[in-house]
Amino acid sequence: MHEHGKSDDRVVPAIPPNKGPAVAGTAEAVEGRRSAKGNTASKTPPGHCAGPGASNALDRVREAARRDKGTRFTALLHHVDVPRLRKAYWAIRPQAAPGVDRVTWTGYGQDLEANLQDLHARTQQGRYRAKPSRRVYIPKPDGRTRPLGIASLEDKIVQRAVVEVLNAVYEVDFRGFSYGFRPGRKPHDALDALAAGIGSRRVNWVLDADIRDFFGQLDRTWLRKFLRHRIADERVLRLIDKWLAAGVVEDGKWAECDEGTPQGASVSPLLANVYLHYVLDLWADWWRRQPGRGDLVIVRWADDFIVGFEHEEDARAFLAELRERFTRFGLELHPDKTRLIEFGRNADWKRRRRGLGRPDTFAFLGLTHICARAKGGRFWIKRITIAKRMRAKLKQINIELKRRRHQPPPEQGAWLRSVVQGHLAYYAVPGNIMAVAAFRTQVTRSWFKALRRRSQRTRLNWTRMNRLANRWLPPARVRHPFPDVRFAANTRGRSPVR
Repeated sequence: MHEHGKSDDRVVPAIPPNKGPAVAGTAEAVEGRRSAKGNTASKTPPGHCAGPGASNALDRVREAARRDKGTRFTALLHHVDVPRLRKAYWAIRPQAAPGVDRVTWTGYGQDLEANLQDLHARTQQGRYRAKPSRRVYIPKPDGRTRPLGIASLEDKIVQRAVVEVLNAVYEVDFRGFSYGFRPGRKPHDALDALAAGIGSRRVNWVLDADIRDFFGQLDRTWLRKFLRHRIADERVLRLIDKWLAAGVVEDGKWAECDEGTPQGASVSPLLANVYLHYVLDLWADWWRRQPGRGDLVIVRWADDFIVGFEHEEDARAFLAELRERFTRFGLELHPDKTRLIEFGRNADWKRRRRGLGRPDTFAFLGLTHICARAKGGRFWIKRITIAKRMRAKLKQINIELKRRRHQPPPEQGAWLRSVVQGHLAYYAVPGNIMAVAAFRTQVTRSWFKALRRRSQRTRLNWTRMNRLANRWLPPARVRHPFPDVRFAANTRGRSPVR
Protein backbone atom coordinates (compact mmCIF):
# COMPACT_ATOMS: atom_id res chain seq x y z
CA MET A 1 0.00 0.00 0.00
CA HIS A 2 2.86 2.37 0.62
CA GLU A 3 6.59 2.75 0.35
CA HIS A 4 9.03 3.69 3.06
CA GLY A 5 11.84 6.16 2.48
CA LYS A 6 13.75 8.94 4.15
CA SER A 7 11.61 11.77 5.47
CA ASP A 8 13.45 14.59 3.69
CA ASP A 9 12.28 16.97 0.97
CA ARG A 10 13.79 15.11 -1.96
CA VAL A 11 11.49 14.08 -4.77
CA VAL A 12 12.06 10.40 -5.42
CA PRO A 13 10.74 8.68 -8.53
CA ALA A 14 7.70 6.50 -8.13
CA ILE A 15 8.38 2.76 -8.00
CA PRO A 16 5.98 0.12 -9.30
CA PRO A 17 3.21 -0.89 -6.89
CA ASN A 18 3.28 -4.21 -5.13
CA LYS A 19 2.78 -7.20 -7.32
CA GLY A 20 -0.75 -8.36 -7.94
CA PRO A 21 -3.03 -9.64 -10.68
CA ALA A 22 -3.87 -7.23 -13.48
CA VAL A 23 -7.50 -6.15 -13.66
CA ALA A 24 -9.19 -5.96 -17.02
CA GLY A 25 -10.40 -2.51 -17.96
CA THR A 26 -8.08 -0.61 -15.59
CA ALA A 27 -7.28 3.08 -15.98
CA GLU A 28 -3.99 2.30 -17.70
CA ALA A 29 -5.69 0.16 -20.33
CA VAL A 30 -8.44 2.66 -21.06
CA GLU A 31 -6.03 5.60 -21.24
CA GLY A 32 -3.60 3.85 -23.53
CA ARG A 33 -0.95 2.79 -21.01
CA ARG A 34 0.36 -0.55 -19.90
CA SER A 35 -1.55 -2.20 -17.11
CA ALA A 36 0.11 -1.45 -13.77
CA LYS A 37 0.31 -4.27 -11.28
CA GLY A 38 -0.50 -3.27 -7.74
CA ASN A 39 -2.64 -3.46 -4.71
CA THR A 40 -5.13 -0.84 -5.85
CA ALA A 41 -7.99 -3.29 -5.46
CA SER A 42 -7.00 -4.31 -1.93
CA LYS A 43 -9.06 -3.35 1.08
CA THR A 44 -7.61 -1.35 3.93
CA PRO A 45 -8.47 -2.95 7.27
CA PRO A 46 -9.57 -0.62 10.07
CA GLY A 47 -6.98 0.75 12.45
CA HIS A 48 -7.10 3.04 15.43
CA CYS A 49 -9.89 5.58 15.44
CA ALA A 50 -8.76 8.87 13.90
CA GLY A 51 -11.46 11.06 15.39
CA PRO A 52 -15.19 11.75 15.29
CA GLY A 53 -16.75 10.91 11.95
CA ALA A 54 -13.54 9.42 10.59
CA SER A 55 -13.80 6.66 8.03
CA ASN A 56 -12.39 3.34 9.27
CA ALA A 57 -11.22 2.55 5.73
CA LEU A 58 -8.72 5.42 5.96
CA ASP A 59 -7.41 4.71 9.45
CA ARG A 60 -4.55 2.60 8.17
CA VAL A 61 -3.58 5.37 5.74
CA ARG A 62 -3.53 7.91 8.56
CA GLU A 63 -1.48 5.66 10.80
CA ALA A 64 1.04 4.92 8.06
CA ALA A 65 1.36 8.61 7.20
CA ARG A 66 1.79 9.52 10.85
CA ARG A 67 4.26 6.74 11.57
CA ASP A 68 6.64 7.45 8.68
CA LYS A 69 6.90 10.88 7.05
CA GLY A 70 8.66 9.26 4.10
CA THR A 71 5.81 6.92 3.23
CA ARG A 72 4.62 7.22 -0.38
CA PHE A 73 1.18 5.78 -1.00
CA THR A 74 0.81 3.66 -4.12
CA ALA A 75 -2.86 2.67 -3.71
CA LEU A 76 -5.38 5.33 -2.78
CA LEU A 77 -7.99 5.49 -5.52
CA HIS A 78 -9.81 2.37 -4.33
CA HIS A 79 -10.85 4.40 -1.27
CA VAL A 80 -12.95 6.55 -3.63
CA ASP A 81 -15.84 4.10 -3.48
CA VAL A 82 -19.58 4.53 -3.95
CA PRO A 83 -20.31 5.34 -0.27
CA ARG A 84 -17.68 8.09 -0.33
CA LEU A 85 -19.08 9.47 -3.59
CA ARG A 86 -22.56 9.39 -2.08
CA LYS A 87 -21.32 11.26 0.99
CA ALA A 88 -19.71 13.85 -1.28
CA TYR A 89 -22.95 14.32 -3.19
CA TRP A 90 -24.95 14.97 -0.02
CA ALA A 91 -22.31 17.45 1.17
CA ILE A 92 -22.89 19.68 -1.88
CA ARG A 93 -25.29 22.56 -1.40
CA PRO A 94 -28.49 21.76 -3.33
CA GLN A 95 -28.84 25.39 -4.47
CA ALA A 96 -25.29 25.49 -5.89
CA ALA A 97 -25.01 26.85 -9.43
CA PRO A 98 -24.59 24.17 -12.13
CA GLY A 99 -21.48 23.85 -14.29
CA VAL A 100 -21.10 23.86 -18.06
CA ASP A 101 -23.24 20.73 -18.43
CA ARG A 102 -26.11 22.44 -16.54
CA VAL A 103 -26.69 19.33 -14.42
CA THR A 104 -28.25 20.36 -11.12
CA TRP A 105 -28.04 18.68 -7.74
CA THR A 106 -31.73 17.82 -7.82
CA GLY A 107 -31.64 16.46 -11.36
CA TYR A 108 -28.65 14.25 -10.64
CA GLY A 109 -30.31 12.90 -7.52
CA GLN A 110 -33.40 11.67 -9.33
CA ASP A 111 -31.46 8.51 -10.26
CA LEU A 112 -28.69 8.92 -7.73
CA GLU A 113 -27.59 5.33 -7.15
CA ALA A 114 -27.33 4.50 -10.85
CA ASN A 115 -25.46 7.75 -11.50
CA LEU A 116 -23.02 7.10 -8.66
CA GLN A 117 -22.40 3.52 -9.76
CA ASP A 118 -21.63 4.73 -13.28
CA LEU A 119 -19.40 7.56 -11.96
CA HIS A 120 -17.52 5.10 -9.73
CA ALA A 121 -16.92 2.72 -12.63
CA ARG A 122 -15.65 5.51 -14.88
CA THR A 123 -13.37 6.83 -12.12
CA GLN A 124 -11.84 3.43 -11.33
CA GLN A 125 -11.43 2.42 -14.98
CA GLY A 126 -9.93 5.71 -16.16
CA ARG A 127 -12.93 6.64 -18.33
CA TYR A 128 -13.81 9.65 -16.20
CA ARG A 129 -13.20 12.95 -17.99
CA ALA A 130 -13.10 16.29 -16.21
CA LYS A 131 -15.26 19.05 -17.67
CA PRO A 132 -14.10 22.67 -17.95
CA SER A 133 -15.28 25.11 -15.30
CA ARG A 134 -17.85 27.77 -16.07
CA ARG A 135 -16.23 31.17 -15.49
CA VAL A 136 -18.19 33.76 -13.52
CA TYR A 137 -17.12 36.92 -11.73
CA ILE A 138 -18.06 37.79 -8.16
CA PRO A 139 -17.71 41.27 -6.61
CA LYS A 140 -15.00 42.01 -4.05
CA PRO A 141 -15.34 44.44 -1.13
CA ASP A 142 -13.04 46.96 -2.88
CA GLY A 143 -15.30 47.14 -5.95
CA ARG A 144 -13.26 44.85 -8.16
CA THR A 145 -14.32 41.39 -9.29
CA ARG A 146 -12.82 37.98 -8.67
CA PRO A 147 -12.90 35.24 -11.33
CA LEU A 148 -14.50 32.05 -10.10
CA GLY A 149 -14.82 28.69 -11.82
CA ILE A 150 -17.99 26.67 -11.28
CA ALA A 151 -17.24 22.97 -11.74
CA SER A 152 -19.75 20.45 -13.03
CA LEU A 153 -21.59 18.40 -10.44
CA GLU A 154 -19.74 15.16 -11.10
CA ASP A 155 -16.40 16.97 -10.89
CA LYS A 156 -17.46 18.36 -7.51
CA ILE A 157 -18.43 14.89 -6.29
CA VAL A 158 -15.19 13.20 -7.36
CA GLN A 159 -13.03 16.09 -6.13
CA ARG A 160 -14.65 16.05 -2.70
CA ALA A 161 -14.16 12.30 -2.42
CA VAL A 162 -10.52 12.48 -3.49
CA VAL A 163 -9.86 15.38 -1.11
CA GLU A 164 -11.23 13.33 1.79
CA VAL A 165 -8.82 10.52 0.93
CA LEU A 166 -5.82 12.82 0.49
CA ASN A 167 -6.62 14.58 3.76
CA ALA A 168 -5.90 11.30 5.52
CA VAL A 169 -2.33 11.65 4.27
CA TYR A 170 -1.72 15.37 4.50
CA GLU A 171 -3.48 16.24 7.74
CA VAL A 172 -0.68 14.52 9.66
CA ASP A 173 1.91 16.54 7.71
CA PHE A 174 0.45 20.04 7.80
CA ARG A 175 1.79 22.34 10.48
CA GLY A 176 -0.36 23.48 13.36
CA PHE A 177 -0.22 27.12 12.29
CA SER A 178 -1.89 26.31 8.94
CA TYR A 179 -5.64 26.82 9.30
CA GLY A 180 -7.26 27.57 5.95
CA PHE A 181 -9.62 25.01 4.41
CA ARG A 182 -8.69 22.18 6.74
CA PRO A 183 -11.15 19.77 8.41
CA GLY A 184 -12.27 20.96 11.81
CA ARG A 185 -10.52 24.33 11.53
CA LYS A 186 -12.52 27.54 11.30
CA PRO A 187 -11.48 31.18 10.78
CA HIS A 188 -12.00 31.91 14.48
CA ASP A 189 -9.49 29.18 15.35
CA ALA A 190 -6.88 31.08 13.34
CA LEU A 191 -7.96 34.41 14.88
CA ASP A 192 -7.73 32.95 18.38
CA ALA A 193 -4.28 31.49 17.69
CA LEU A 194 -3.01 34.81 16.38
CA ALA A 195 -4.33 36.88 19.29
CA ALA A 196 -3.11 34.35 21.86
CA GLY A 197 0.30 34.06 20.21
CA ILE A 198 0.96 37.80 20.02
CA GLY A 199 -0.45 38.32 23.50
CA SER A 200 1.61 35.62 25.20
CA ARG A 201 4.90 35.81 23.27
CA ARG A 202 7.49 38.56 23.05
CA VAL A 203 6.19 39.97 19.77
CA ASN A 204 7.25 43.49 18.81
CA TRP A 205 7.01 43.38 15.01
CA VAL A 206 4.37 41.90 12.71
CA LEU A 207 4.66 40.93 9.07
CA ASP A 208 1.25 41.22 7.40
CA ALA A 209 1.77 39.24 4.18
CA ASP A 210 -0.36 38.50 1.16
CA ILE A 211 0.63 36.53 -1.94
CA ARG A 212 -0.19 38.19 -5.25
CA ASP A 213 -2.71 36.15 -7.28
CA PHE A 214 -1.64 32.95 -5.56
CA PHE A 215 -4.25 30.61 -7.04
CA GLY A 216 -3.52 31.99 -10.52
CA GLN A 217 0.29 31.92 -10.28
CA LEU A 218 0.83 28.58 -8.56
CA ASP A 219 3.48 26.64 -10.51
CA ARG A 220 2.03 23.30 -11.60
CA THR A 221 5.44 21.72 -12.20
CA TRP A 222 6.43 22.33 -8.59
CA LEU A 223 2.98 21.22 -7.43
CA ARG A 224 3.37 17.86 -9.14
CA LYS A 225 6.79 17.41 -7.52
CA PHE A 226 5.38 18.23 -4.10
CA LEU A 227 2.49 15.80 -4.55
CA ARG A 228 4.89 13.01 -5.44
CA HIS A 229 6.60 13.34 -2.06
CA ARG A 230 3.62 11.49 -0.62
CA ILE A 231 1.44 10.24 -3.48
CA ALA A 232 2.69 7.46 -5.75
CA ASP A 233 -0.72 6.34 -6.99
CA GLU A 234 -0.53 7.41 -10.63
CA ARG A 235 -4.28 7.19 -11.05
CA VAL A 236 -4.84 9.83 -8.38
CA LEU A 237 -2.15 12.03 -9.90
CA ARG A 238 -3.75 11.70 -13.34
CA LEU A 239 -7.09 12.73 -11.87
CA ILE A 240 -5.52 15.90 -10.49
CA ASP A 241 -3.87 16.59 -13.84
CA LYS A 242 -7.25 16.24 -15.55
CA TRP A 243 -8.78 18.86 -13.27
CA LEU A 244 -5.87 21.24 -13.77
CA ALA A 245 -5.99 20.87 -17.56
CA ALA A 246 -9.78 21.06 -17.95
CA GLY A 247 -9.72 24.81 -18.67
CA VAL A 248 -12.62 27.25 -18.39
CA VAL A 249 -15.62 28.23 -20.50
CA GLU A 250 -16.46 31.93 -20.67
CA ASP A 251 -19.15 33.38 -22.97
CA GLY A 252 -19.43 29.98 -24.64
CA LYS A 253 -15.72 29.78 -25.52
CA TRP A 254 -13.22 27.35 -24.04
CA ALA A 255 -9.89 28.70 -22.83
CA GLU A 256 -6.88 26.80 -21.57
CA CYS A 257 -5.35 27.60 -18.17
CA ASP A 258 -1.63 26.87 -18.19
CA GLU A 259 -0.86 27.80 -14.59
CA GLY A 260 -2.50 27.98 -11.21
CA THR A 261 -5.44 26.02 -9.87
CA PRO A 262 -9.10 26.61 -10.78
CA GLN A 263 -10.60 28.91 -8.15
CA GLY A 264 -13.86 27.52 -6.88
CA ALA A 265 -12.92 23.86 -7.39
CA SER A 266 -13.20 21.61 -4.34
CA VAL A 267 -9.68 20.29 -4.84
CA SER A 268 -8.01 23.72 -5.13
CA PRO A 269 -7.77 24.52 -1.39
CA LEU A 270 -6.02 21.23 -0.67
CA LEU A 271 -3.59 21.72 -3.56
CA ALA A 272 -2.89 25.25 -2.34
CA ASN A 273 -2.18 23.98 1.17
CA VAL A 274 0.15 21.29 -0.19
CA TYR A 275 2.02 23.89 -2.24
CA LEU A 276 2.44 26.34 0.64
CA HIS A 277 3.28 23.52 3.04
CA TYR A 278 6.48 22.88 1.11
CA VAL A 279 7.18 26.44 0.00
CA LEU A 280 6.35 28.35 3.20
CA ASP A 281 5.39 26.25 6.21
CA LEU A 282 8.32 23.82 6.34
CA TRP A 283 10.77 26.62 5.61
CA ALA A 284 9.29 28.96 8.25
CA ASP A 285 9.33 26.13 10.79
CA TRP A 286 13.02 25.49 10.03
CA TRP A 287 13.85 29.23 10.00
CA ARG A 288 12.55 29.94 13.49
CA ARG A 289 14.42 26.98 14.99
CA GLN A 290 17.83 28.33 13.98
CA PRO A 291 20.09 29.38 16.88
CA GLY A 292 19.90 33.03 17.87
CA ARG A 293 16.31 33.61 16.74
CA GLY A 294 13.92 35.40 19.05
CA ASP A 295 10.29 34.54 19.60
CA LEU A 296 8.33 33.96 16.40
CA VAL A 297 4.64 33.16 15.89
CA ILE A 298 2.95 32.46 12.57
CA VAL A 299 -0.65 31.88 11.53
CA ARG A 300 -1.63 31.14 7.94
CA TRP A 301 -5.05 31.05 6.32
CA ALA A 302 -4.63 29.96 2.68
CA ASP A 303 -2.46 32.61 0.98
CA ASP A 304 -2.94 35.19 3.76
CA PHE A 305 -0.54 34.87 6.69
CA ILE A 306 0.71 36.86 9.69
CA VAL A 307 4.15 36.43 11.27
CA GLY A 308 5.11 38.00 14.61
CA PHE A 309 8.74 38.62 15.61
CA GLU A 310 10.54 39.59 18.77
CA HIS A 311 13.43 41.38 17.01
CA GLU A 312 13.25 43.79 14.09
CA GLU A 313 16.40 42.35 12.52
CA ASP A 314 14.78 38.90 12.49
CA ALA A 315 11.69 40.33 10.83
CA ARG A 316 13.64 42.06 8.08
CA ALA A 317 15.86 39.03 7.47
CA PHE A 318 12.82 36.75 7.30
CA LEU A 319 11.09 39.05 4.81
CA ALA A 320 14.16 39.32 2.57
CA GLU A 321 14.72 35.56 2.52
CA LEU A 322 11.01 34.93 2.00
CA ARG A 323 10.97 37.10 -1.12
CA GLU A 324 13.89 35.11 -2.56
CA ARG A 325 12.27 31.80 -1.73
CA PHE A 326 8.96 32.80 -3.27
CA THR A 327 10.73 33.91 -6.44
CA ARG A 328 12.28 30.46 -6.73
CA PHE A 329 8.84 28.85 -6.63
CA GLY A 330 7.08 31.31 -8.94
CA LEU A 331 5.32 33.33 -6.23
CA GLU A 332 5.43 37.01 -5.30
CA LEU A 333 4.39 38.94 -2.22
CA HIS A 334 1.80 41.60 -3.01
CA PRO A 335 3.68 44.92 -2.73
CA ASP A 336 0.64 46.88 -1.53
CA LYS A 337 -0.71 44.29 0.89
CA THR A 338 2.54 43.16 2.50
CA ARG A 339 3.79 45.33 5.38
CA LEU A 340 6.19 45.09 8.30
CA ILE A 341 4.82 47.08 11.22
CA GLU A 342 5.73 47.68 14.85
CA PHE A 343 3.05 45.89 16.85
CA GLY A 344 2.78 44.27 20.26
CA ARG A 345 2.63 44.90 23.98
CA ASN A 346 5.60 47.30 23.91
CA ALA A 347 4.91 49.03 20.59
CA ASP A 348 2.80 51.87 22.03
CA TRP A 349 5.26 53.22 24.62
CA LYS A 350 8.30 52.63 22.40
CA ARG A 351 6.77 54.68 19.62
CA ARG A 352 5.74 57.47 22.00
CA ARG A 353 9.29 57.59 23.31
CA ARG A 354 10.51 58.14 19.74
CA GLY A 355 7.86 60.82 19.12
CA LEU A 356 5.81 58.63 16.78
CA GLY A 357 2.07 58.02 16.67
CA ARG A 358 0.07 55.00 17.71
CA PRO A 359 1.10 51.60 16.32
CA ASP A 360 -0.25 50.70 12.91
CA THR A 361 -3.07 48.20 12.61
CA PHE A 362 -3.39 45.18 10.34
CA ALA A 363 -6.34 43.29 8.90
CA PHE A 364 -6.74 39.54 9.02
CA LEU A 365 -9.81 37.42 8.22
CA GLY A 366 -12.22 40.36 8.16
CA LEU A 367 -11.10 41.99 11.41
CA THR A 368 -8.78 44.94 12.00
CA HIS A 369 -6.29 44.19 14.81
CA ILE A 370 -5.36 47.07 17.11
CA CYS A 371 -2.90 47.42 20.01
CA ALA A 372 -5.06 48.31 23.03
CA ARG A 373 -5.07 48.36 26.82
CA ALA A 374 -7.72 47.01 29.16
CA LYS A 375 -9.03 49.12 32.05
CA GLY A 376 -6.38 47.69 34.35
CA GLY A 377 -3.60 48.47 31.91
CA ARG A 378 -3.21 44.93 30.57
CA PHE A 379 -2.25 44.69 26.89
CA TRP A 380 -4.75 43.05 24.58
CA ILE A 381 -5.47 42.95 20.86
CA LYS A 382 -8.70 44.73 20.08
CA ARG A 383 -10.41 43.47 16.94
CA ILE A 384 -13.06 45.41 15.04
CA THR A 385 -14.89 44.82 11.78
CA ILE A 386 -13.04 46.07 8.71
CA ALA A 387 -14.92 49.22 7.76
CA LYS A 388 -15.01 48.62 4.02
CA ARG A 389 -16.34 45.10 4.59
CA MET A 390 -19.24 46.45 6.63
CA ARG A 391 -20.00 49.18 4.08
CA ALA A 392 -20.00 46.61 1.27
CA LYS A 393 -22.36 44.34 3.23
CA LEU A 394 -24.76 47.20 3.99
CA LYS A 395 -24.76 48.15 0.33
CA GLN A 396 -25.73 44.60 -0.64
CA ILE A 397 -28.54 44.65 1.93
CA ASN A 398 -29.92 47.89 0.49
CA ILE A 399 -29.94 46.43 -3.00
CA GLU A 400 -31.67 43.27 -1.82
CA LEU A 401 -34.26 45.25 0.16
CA LYS A 402 -35.21 47.11 -3.01
CA ARG A 403 -35.71 43.80 -4.74
CA ARG A 404 -37.87 42.57 -1.86
CA ARG A 405 -39.78 45.82 -1.39
CA HIS A 406 -43.19 44.27 -2.14
CA GLN A 407 -42.81 41.33 0.23
CA PRO A 408 -44.79 41.38 3.49
CA PRO A 409 -42.77 42.72 6.46
CA PRO A 410 -42.60 39.26 8.13
CA GLU A 411 -40.89 37.81 5.05
CA GLN A 412 -38.46 40.72 4.93
CA GLY A 413 -37.88 40.38 8.67
CA ALA A 414 -37.13 36.66 8.43
CA TRP A 415 -34.56 37.31 5.72
CA LEU A 416 -32.95 40.22 7.59
CA ARG A 417 -32.81 38.15 10.76
CA SER A 418 -30.75 35.49 8.98
CA VAL A 419 -28.42 38.17 7.61
CA VAL A 420 -27.88 39.90 10.97
CA GLN A 421 -27.57 36.55 12.75
CA GLY A 422 -24.83 35.47 10.35
CA HIS A 423 -23.00 38.77 10.79
CA LEU A 424 -23.13 38.53 14.58
CA ALA A 425 -22.04 34.89 14.54
CA TYR A 426 -18.77 35.94 12.91
CA TYR A 427 -18.04 39.51 13.99
CA ALA A 428 -19.46 39.67 17.54
CA VAL A 429 -16.09 39.10 19.23
CA PRO A 430 -15.01 40.76 22.49
CA GLY A 431 -14.17 44.42 21.87
CA ASN A 432 -16.26 44.70 18.72
CA ILE A 433 -19.70 45.25 20.24
CA MET A 434 -19.91 48.87 19.02
CA ALA A 435 -19.29 47.86 15.41
CA VAL A 436 -21.84 45.03 15.40
CA ALA A 437 -24.39 47.27 17.14
CA ALA A 438 -23.79 49.92 14.46
CA PHE A 439 -24.34 47.26 11.78
CA ARG A 440 -27.67 46.29 13.31
CA THR A 441 -28.67 49.96 13.57
CA GLN A 442 -27.86 50.60 9.91
CA VAL A 443 -29.83 47.53 8.86
CA THR A 444 -32.80 48.85 10.83
CA ARG A 445 -32.53 52.25 9.15
CA SER A 446 -32.33 50.69 5.70
CA TRP A 447 -35.39 48.58 6.45
CA PHE A 448 -37.23 51.65 7.76
CA LYS A 449 -36.55 53.58 4.55
CA ALA A 450 -37.57 50.62 2.39
CA LEU A 451 -40.88 50.21 4.23
CA ARG A 452 -41.73 53.91 4.09
CA ARG A 453 -41.17 53.98 0.32
CA ARG A 454 -43.89 51.38 -0.15
CA SER A 455 -46.64 53.99 0.26
CA GLN A 456 -46.99 57.77 0.40
CA ARG A 457 -49.60 57.36 3.16
CA THR A 458 -47.47 55.23 5.43
CA ARG A 459 -48.07 55.47 9.15
CA LEU A 460 -44.74 53.89 10.02
CA ASN A 461 -42.75 55.89 12.58
CA TRP A 462 -39.69 55.07 14.64
CA THR A 463 -41.71 53.83 17.61
CA ARG A 464 -43.38 51.19 15.47
CA MET A 465 -40.14 50.52 13.58
CA ASN A 466 -38.23 49.79 16.78
CA ARG A 467 -40.90 47.29 17.80
CA LEU A 468 -40.59 45.66 14.38
CA ALA A 469 -36.81 45.54 14.60
CA ASN A 470 -36.87 44.07 18.11
CA ARG A 471 -39.32 41.47 16.87
CA TRP A 472 -37.17 40.25 13.98
CA LEU A 473 -33.53 41.34 14.40
CA PRO A 474 -31.39 39.57 17.00
CA PRO A 475 -29.78 41.83 19.64
CA ALA A 476 -26.16 42.88 19.30
CA ARG A 477 -24.18 41.09 21.97
CA VAL A 478 -20.84 39.33 22.18
CA ARG A 479 -21.06 35.77 20.84
CA HIS A 480 -17.46 34.62 21.36
CA PRO A 481 -15.20 34.13 24.39
CA PHE A 482 -11.86 35.87 24.71
CA PRO A 483 -9.42 34.34 22.20
CA ASP A 484 -6.79 33.22 24.73
CA VAL A 485 -9.43 31.37 26.76
CA ARG A 486 -10.84 29.45 23.80
CA PHE A 487 -7.40 28.89 22.32
CA ALA A 488 -6.15 27.33 25.56
CA ALA A 489 -9.24 25.16 25.80
CA ASN A 490 -8.90 23.93 22.20
CA THR A 491 -5.17 23.25 22.25
CA ARG A 492 -4.78 22.25 25.92
CA GLY A 493 -1.42 23.97 26.04
CA ARG A 494 -0.12 22.53 22.74
CA SER A 495 0.30 25.79 20.86
CA PRO A 496 0.15 25.41 17.06
CA VAL A 497 1.52 28.92 16.55
CA ARG A 498 4.95 27.80 17.74
